Amino acid sequence: MTKLTGGQAAVEALKAERTEFVFGLIGSATMEMFDALYHEKKINFIGIHDERTGTHMADGYARASGNAGVVLAGQNGPGTTNLVTGLAQAKAAYTPIVSIAGALATGHVYRDAFQEVDQQALFTPITKKTWTATSADRVPEMVREAFRVAHAPRKGPVQLNLPRDVLSGQADYEPMQHPQNYRPVGATAAPEAAIAQAAQLLAGAARPVIIAGGGIKNTGTGDKAMALAEVFNAPVVSSPGHGDAVPFGHPLNAGQMGPRGNVVASRLVKEADVILALGTRIGFNATFYSYDNINRDAKIIHVEQEPTAIGRYFPVEMGIWGDAPTVTDQLRLAGEKLARRAEADAWTQTYKAERAAYLAKRDADADTDKLPIQPSGLFKTLRDVLPQNAAITMDAGTLCLQATDALNYWEPKSLFTPLDFGLVGFSFAAGLGVKLAMPERPVVSLMGDGGFGMTVSELSTAVDCGINSVTVVMNNGCWGAEKAYQRDFFGGRYIGADISSPPFDKLADLYGAKGYRAQTLPEMAEAIEAALACGKPAVIDVQVDPAALYSFRRDSFKHRGG
Repeated sequence: MTKLTGGQAAVEALKAERTEFVFGLIGSATMEMFDALYHEKKINFIGIHDERTGTHMADGYARASGNAGVVLAGQNGPGTTNLVTGLAQAKAAYTPIVSIAGALATGHVYRDAFQEVDQQALFTPITKKTWTATSADRVPEMVREAFRVAHAPRKGPVQLNLPRDVLSGQADYEPMQHPQNYRPVGATAAPEAAIAQAAQLLAGAARPVIIAGGGIKNTGTGDKAMALAEVFNAPVVSSPGHGDAVPFGHPLNAGQMGPRGNVVASRLVKEADVILALGTRIGFNATFYSYDNINRDAKIIHVEQEPTAIGRYFPVEMGIWGDAPTVTDQLRLAGEKLARRAEADAWTQTYKAERAAYLAKRDADADTDKLPIQPSGLFKTLRDVLPQNAAITMDAGTLCLQATDALNYWEPKSLFTPLDFGLVGFSFAAGLGVKLAMPERPVVSLMGDGGFGMTVSELSTAVDCGINSVTVVMNNGCWGAEKAYQRDFFGGRYIGADISSPPFDKLADLYGAKGYRAQTLPEMAEAIEAALACGKPAVIDVQVDPAALYSFRRDSFKHRGG
C-alpha cells in the first residue's frame, strides 16, 4: 500500500493506462495533478492555450492513434466550460476522449461559491458519461472506468470532475497495473446463416454498391473492404468524412457519396439495387435523410456494431449486428464460393469508365490560371504536391467541404474532419494531435481564415512542443458558407460575412514558426514543399478568390425559392 494524494493517484492511474500525452491548461483547482505530472516522466504534458483547442488536439490524437486522448482543464468553472465545444464535437465523431477537470471543493457546492457551475449537469448531455469523484480513494477506480467507457463501442468522450478536496485528500492505494482485459469488445462475428443470406443478396444483385464508413476507416481495414468488393465486383463509396476508408488508387473506389460527394459515387447509391453498408449509420451527411440521395427500392444490408443504428433512418432488408471488418471477412469467404453475375460486371465496367472520365475532367476543368486563386485550381495543386502518406485535417466551411472529395487519400487514417458537428476552428488544433500520434507522417491542416483566427494562439503550443504540422489557410476574407447563402437566398444583403485578419505568414514568424504567403498556385506549391521540409510548424497564407462561393445546404433554403 502507498499513501498518495488524490492528484498523485490520478496521475498514477493515467500512467497505468499507458497515457502518452496529456493536453492541459494549468489552474489552481488541480495543482496536485500538475505537480504529480511534473514528477512523472513517462507522460508528456502538452501545455495548451485554450481548453477547447486542447480538446481538439486530444480528438486528433485519439483518432490517429486509436488510444484515448486525455485533456486536463486545470480550473473549475471557466476552465471547464471551455471544454464544452470540444467534447460535443468528440461525441458527434465518436472519439474516445478522457476529459478531466478540477471541480469546486465539496463543502462549497450550492453556496454560490467562486467559479461555481454544476459541472455534472453541464457535461452529461455532451459525453457518454460524466462522473464527479466523491473521495480520494475512489480516484483510480473512476479514471479506470473513464477509459473503459470511452473505449466501449460506440466510442466517445467522457468527463471526470475532481473536486479540490478530493485531489488534496490522501488515501492508501494498491499498486496500479495496466488493465489488460477489461476493455469491452462489441459484437464481433455474425451468424453464418445471416452471412449466407447477405452473400446471396450481393451475388444476385445487378447493381451492387458497398458503403464504407467509420467502422472500416477507424479500424484501418480498407484492404478487407476492397477484397470483398473484388469478390462481388462491386463499386465502393465512402460515407462523408471517411474518404480515406479505402485507398484512392483502387479502381473500385468511387469516392465520397451523398449530397456533398462526387457525382459518380452519388449516382451509384441512387441507382443501386443492393447496398451493403459497412460500419455507417447512413445518416444525415450521407443522405440528408432523403430518398433523393439513396435508392428507395434498394435492398440494404446494414452492418453495424451499434445495434440501435441498424435501420434507424432507412428500412433495411437485413440488419447484421457485428464488427464491420469481421463481417467483411465473413462475406468475402462466403462470396468466393458463389458465381458472379454478368449483369453486375457490366454495371461495374460502366462505373469504372465514368469514374475515369470524372477524374480526368476534374483535372482538365481545374482553373489554374485565374487570379485570385480559384478553389478548383487550389485543390488540383494540392493533389499534385501533397505526399501520398500525408494526413490531412479539415474544418467545416464551404472550401473544406469541397476539399473532402477533391483530394486523394492513399492510406488509412489520412482524413480528419469535424464530421457531424460541422465545427469551424477544429483543423489546426486537431492536426497537432494527429502529428503527435503519427510523427513520421506529414500532417497538413486546411482551414479558412476565420477558423484559423479562432485558434491561432496554439502556434505557441506547436512551437514550444516542436509539433511540426503545416497549416494551409485558404484566405478569402469572409465566412464563406454564410456569405454564399446571403448572396444566393437573401439578395446579397451581407451582414457579418466579411472578416479581416493580419498577414498570417508574418504572424507565424512572430510566434517562432515559419510563415509563407501565396498569391499564385506556383507560389503555393513551392510553399508547401518548403513548409514540409522546414523543420518547424508552418503556416501558408493562400489568397483565394472571395467571390468563389458555393452554397452547400441549398435544401435548407428551398422555402426562399432560389
